[in-house]
Amino acid sequence: MSKIYLIDVTNRDGVQTAKLGLSKLEKTMMNMYLNEMGVFQSELGFPTTRHESYYLQANLELADMGVLKPIRLEGWLRAIVSDVETAFKLVPGIRHLNLSISTSRQMIDGKFQGRKTGDDIIREMVEAVDAAWAHGAETVGVNAEDASRTDPSFLVKFGLAAKEHGANRLRYCDTLGYDNPFTIYETARLLAEETCMPIELHCHGDLGMAVANSVAGAKGAIDGGQDAYINTTVNGIGERAGNADLVATVLAVTKSKCFAENYQLGIPVDLSKAWDIARFASYAFGVPIPINQPGVGANAFAHASGIHADGVLKNPETYELYDYKEMGRGEPMLVETGREICSGQYSGISGFRHLMGKMEVEFLGEKEANEILELVRYANVEAQKPLVEDELLFICKYPEIAKKLLTLTPLE
Repeated sequence: MSKIYLIDVTNRDGVQTAKLGLSKLEKTMMNMYLNEMGVFQSELGFPTTRHESYYLQANLELADMGVLKPIRLEGWLRAIVSDVETAFKLVPGIRHLNLSISTSRQMIDGKFQGRKTGDDIIREMVEAVDAAWAHGAETVGVNAEDASRTDPSFLVKFGLAAKEHGANRLRYCDTLGYDNPFTIYETARLLAEETCMPIELHCHGDLGMAVANSVAGAKGAIDGGQDAYINTTVNGIGERAGNADLVATVLAVTKSKCFAENYQLGIPVDLSKAWDIARFASYAFGVPIPINQPGVGANAFAHASGIHADGVLKNPETYELYDYKEMGRGEPMLVETGREICSGQYSGISGFRHLMGKMEVEFLGEKEANEILELVRYANVEAQKPLVEDELLFICKYPEIAKKLLTLTPLE
C-alpha cells in the first residue's frame, strides 16, 4: 500500500510570507524540531541565494554529524540550468532538490509575455533535471507551479518528461489555493495513474481549504497507486492566506473518520512535539497561534457550555477527538512577575552565567563562557529578540555551527 510522507516548507514558503521572516538560527531550530517530530523532509531554503549559503552548509554539517537525521534536507530553486549550477557552486554538499517552473497558461503568458511555449517549459525543466544529476544530486523533484490552473493533459506530458529524465516526484502546486477537495482528488489520481510517479501536494489556503485539499490530493495519489507527499508549514504560515498547517494535517490524516484505516503515514509523527514547534514558530515569526488552531490553539481543549463541560469531565472522549497530552500540552505556562534576567545583545558575563546555570549548563572556564556569550550576542543582533532556551542550549552544544549560522559575507 502506498503511503503519505510529509515535506515541511516552513523554511522556504513560510519565510516568503510578506512582513515575516526567520533568522538563520531560527531556521535551524525549525529543522531540529521537524526532525524530532519525524517529518520526512524539510525544504530548508534557497541554495542559489548567497546569504543562505553558510546556513545551508551548517545544516548539512549537522546532518553529516547525525544531529539532523533521519530528516532529509532539500533545497528549492528554479528549474533552469544556471540555478542548478549556482546551487552546487554555493552549496556543494546539497543532494536533494526541488526544481520549480510555471506550467499554467496564465503564468506562462503573464511571466514570459509570449516568449515561451509549453514545449519550452518542458525543455528547460528536463535540462535542469539533467544538470542536477550531473552535479551529484541524489533526489530531484519537479514542481509544476500553478498546476491547479494548468491543463491536466499538459501536466501529464510534463510529468512523463520529468520521469523520463529520472525525476523522483511530481509536485502539484495549488499556488493560488484554487482547488477544492473534489477537483484535486481527481487530478492527483489522474497524474498518479498516467505518470506512475509519486505525487507531491503543495496547497495554499486562499479559500480556506489547504489542509482538506492536501488530504484529498494524497488520497487521490494513493488511489492512483503512488505514494503521496504533503507539503506543510508550521502554524500554516505562508504566502497570502498560508499553507497547509503541519499539525492540522497530521491530525486529519491520523484522526479523521475512516481515513487512517486505508491511508497511512509512511513515517510515524510524534505529536507530543506539536506544542513545542508551534510555540517556537509563533515566537520566532512574531505571530500568535490562532485561538482556534487545531491541537495547539488556546481553545482547542477549552469548554464553556455546561453540557460540554459536564460531558468532558466525565469522559474526555465525549467532546474531544484526541487528548491534549498527545499534543505535548499540559505543562503550566508560567509568567514571572518578579526579577527576570534575559539574554540580549548587551548581556554581561555575570547575568549570562546566571541564566545558563538555571539551565544546568556549566562552562569549563571564563574563556569558554565569554566565547559562548559572544555568539549569543550576535544571535540576538540577528533575531532582534531574546533567545529561547533551546536556542541557547544549541549554541552551547554546537558553537562552531552557530558561528557559521551567524556569518554573513556581503558582496565585495
